[in-house]
Amino acid sequence: MAKSKLVNATEKVADAVIGGYKKIEEGVVGGYQKIEDGVTGAFKKAEDGFVDKFLTHEGETVEGAEKRLAEEQAKREAESKETAEKRAAETPAEVHPGSDVGKASLERSLEIARASVEASKNAGKH
Repeated sequence: MAKSKLVNATEKVADAVIGGYKKIEEGVVGGYQKIEDGVTGAFKKAEDGFVDKFLTHEGETVEGAEKRLAEEQAKREAESKETAEKRAAETPAEVHPGSDVGKASLERSLEIARASVEASKNAGKH
């Protein structure tokens, strides 16, 4: 079955609109990507300059210093985690009545006790 002129015209308009939208999208995304690359590159350059000036050891490259610093940081984090786990294992968990958790627990226990007393009273009436 042959398409009508209106259907053909509508398809052409749709294709033109989609093509225009794609060009705008590519332009916006491409522009954003260029800005992002420029900002990221400038930051990396400033970061490398700081590392080079203040954190490198004698004869060490910036890349070597960054690797060394990352390893030192990972070691500190592992030690900190280990210390925290050791402290947690040595310290018994306590719920103090003054804490929010303690108050909520105490209030819930009282509710259960009151409900139990009421149930006992009502059971004796029947």
